[in-house]
Amino acid sequence: MTDATVQFEVLACSGGRRFGLATLNVPTTLNALSADMVRLLVPQLHEWAADPTVTGVVLDAAGDKAFCAGGDLRQLYDSIRENGAARNPYAERFFSEEYQLDHLIHTYPKPVMAWGHGIVMGGGVGLMAGASHRVVTESTRLAMPEIGIGLFPDVGGSWFLRRMPGRTGLFLALTAAPLNAADAIHCRMADVFVPHDRKAQVLAAIATTTWVGNPTRDRAMLNALLAAAAAGAVPPESLVQRHADAIEALMAGEDLLAIAARLRALQSGAPWLQAAGVAFSRGSPTSAALTFALWQRAKGMPLADVFRLEYWAALGCCAHADFAEGIRAVVIDKDRQPRWDPASLEAVTPELILDHLRPRGELPACLEGLG
Repeated sequence: MTDATVQFEVLACSGGRRFGLATLNVPTTLNALSADMVRLLVPQLHEWAADPTVTGVVLDAAGDKAFCAGGDLRQLYDSIRENGAARNPYAERFFSEEYQLDHLIHTYPKPVMAWGHGIVMGGGVGLMAGASHRVVTESTRLAMPEIGIGLFPDVGGSWFLRRMPGRTGLFLALTAAPLNAADAIHCRMADVFVPHDRKAQVLAAIATTTWVGNPTRDRAMLNALLAAAAAGAVPPESLVQRHADAIEALMAGEDLLAIAARLRALQSGAPWLQAAGVAFSRGSPTSAALTFALWQRAKGMPLADVFRLEYWAALGCCAHADFAEGIRAVVIDKDRQPRWDPASLEAVTPELILDHLRPRGELPACLEGLG
């Protein structure tokens, strides 16, 4: 089946089993994830999960620039402008269905390989994070840039950022610092580095493998297949590892104002690290405070509970000023001059953050039922 935004195929394999292929197919928008794409992916993934002839799934994307550069924000922006602080039916559907999809990938009963080539940001990270086999290439640039648009690292970010080494996850959330392939593997966001020009080789190997229909054994076979494809390939140096000591020093302690002061004062001869400090200073103060609150609250929280927590936080962002302003500055007017309100971290009150986190309406059934 082919749609304007997602293409679905099946790859026949040796022995009579098959792999499902789901290809994001909007290269002109860097495969930005829309509500319509989510509504196509969820039922198809359920269908493949229930089909005993389908052994696994490949998540891929059209074009050479991006796996998925994030969520499609234009309709969301229009809905925020229309509803203001009132309940936002479009946002409720968008975030609940996106989080349902992300949780489905995290808990999928069969192997899922995500080919994370090029730009992988925001909603794209959500698709890739839960896959059992996450491939990165020489062009992978993975980031959670939400602080720059008045949001927070959602799509399960409060869960997977906590599982990175040390306080790296907090640093990435506050600074939107991009990860290369080696960084992604070090931060437990990817599993293997395979040059992009070997993708056809990987798909051919999947087709010629005799899968057994046992998820544990099939995952191990896919591990071996990818390891063979990766043989001899060397990823670029991990900048996160190079700057690990600096990152831990910057993020030390539980006082966000102290962390912010160190980031603002950061002077480094390393362009990647310096750019991270600049991105924090230009980002939404409310996003920084909300991100830090979620970092603290999500510690030890089960994945399903994290998605429910992030759902309320996302709706809270839609009901307040900074998210719409961030989208305006980056996506709509593209002046890159957001006017944050409040304008400083010191002016962000605990009450404002609590209001972002409170329930707005009823929890959708698709999130209520997550286990």
